[in-house]
Amino acid sequence: MTMLETERLSLRKFSTTDAEFIFKLLNEPSFIQNIGDRGVRSAPDAEGYLERGPLASYAKNGFGLLAVVSKETGEMMGMCGLIKREALDDVDIGYAFLPQFWSRGFAVEAARRVADSASENFGLARIVAIVHPANTASIRLLERIGFTYEKMVRLTADDIELKLFARRLKAD
Repeated sequence: MTMLETERLSLRKFSTTDAEFIFKLLNEPSFIQNIGDRGVRSAPDAEGYLERGPLASYAKNGFGLLAVVSKETGEMMGMCGLIKREALDDVDIGYAFLPQFWSRGFAVEAARRVADSASENFGLARIVAIVHPANTASIRLLERIGFTYEKMVRLTADDIELKLFARRLKAD
């Protein structure tokens, strides 16, 4: 079921049948470097990640990370969605794409649509994003879709400092 659409993309809820894609995405060196190692080493690990992450978030919050699919080819390209983290006061946006889909505007298109939906579908007045300080491509993406840097944060006491960006939304 498509949740959101753009000109080139469909964004839909994940299911456990997407475990093979999740295994591939979460083990990309760029994902591990910029987002973190989620410990997904097998298909059952990927299913568990989906169950404890996106699927649990849909049930609890009504939103979560969505699979990003090319309308043209039907290929899964990445994920993008809203996440409610205990360590943050606001809902944040997260995204990750397989490297072969970088630098073609797909992440900008998906993130812009997800950010807009935060107000349209969930009545949020503000969303945030957290980014590894060295991830300049992600920082540029956030600035391009209207986020501004606010401060450095840690999600846990032993975590590295991350840049927190925020965007005010039009609340309905």
